[in-house]
Amino acid sequence: MPKLKTHKATAKRFRYTGKGKLRRHKIGRSHLRRKKAKRNIRLFDRLIEVDHTGTIRRVKRLAPYLNKK
Repeated sequence: MPKLKTHKATAKRFRYTGKGKLRRHKIGRSHLRRKKAKRNIRLFDRLIEVDHTGTIRRVKRLAPYLNKK
């Protein structure tokens, strides 16, 4: 059986917790942050849980070795 290639953009954007939940960062955190409120900038640092089953299935397909670290 050949190895599966990991989609690197997906591997950088998603993380698994110790309990196996999928987490991601919020969008819009890279640039143009000076005009946003300080409270909103702090909220960008949190990881939010992915609960949509289609997204979880897609991440498992694109990055099959992501949770095996």
